[in-house]
Amino acid sequence: MTAVKSTDHEHRLHPLPLRVMHWINAIAIFIMIGSGWKIYNDDVILGWLHFPDAVVIGKWAQHGLQWHFFGMWIFVLNGIAYLTYGITTGRFRRKLFPISIRELFATVGDALRFKLAHDDLTHYNAVQKILYLGVMAAGILIVISGLALWKPVQFSELASLFGNFQTIRVVHFLCMSAIVGFLLVHISLALFVPKSLLAMINGGPSVSDDTVPETNPVH
Repeated sequence: MTAVKSTDHEHRLHPLPLRVMHWINAIAIFIMIGSGWKIYNDDVILGWLHFPDAVVIGKWAQHGLQWHFFGMWIFVLNGIAYLTYGITTGRFRRKLFPISIRELFATVGDALRFKLAHDDLTHYNAVQKILYLGVMAAGILIVISGLALWKPVQFSELASLFGNFQTIRVVHFLCMSAIVGFLLVHISLALFVPKSLLAMINGGPSVSDDTVPETNPVH
């Protein structure tokens, strides 16, 4: 049974600070992925994988590095602001928790039957919650591994967590792959449900932070 607390304090689904950080993050990730692919091409990990020049940023590997560092600082500073905002305002707690095992299986089942509803922008299903938490974890790990790649001596303690330099490269590459995979799903859903994209521009419908469903999650 679900009990709902009501309040008169309402605001947009996506407050202005969140929207600004979202689009800054989108630009930073675009720069980092494109420049990262240029750097990768200079010293590939998988012999069969080479990114075409049409999708990379930077004419030479050194240019790619410069763009990568530029994007990195935007990504890191914006990421710190986003995590701070999400934690201090309680947004992460409200939007991403709890995660019900029952809801997770039900959501996966609906998705496999192509019956997954997307009409309620105010609620994340269990799969969305896991995806958002997962991409945040990948974002943190890609920064840690990136610092270890950039300054393996200065950040020797971070580098030691991975064992060796090649392992750091592989972890960094896998984190990038996970983020790209998330973006493909994220952008596809935004195109499939245009009002979700519009909400990230105009803020979406009015909601109340204190209108929180009290459920008993199944563990």
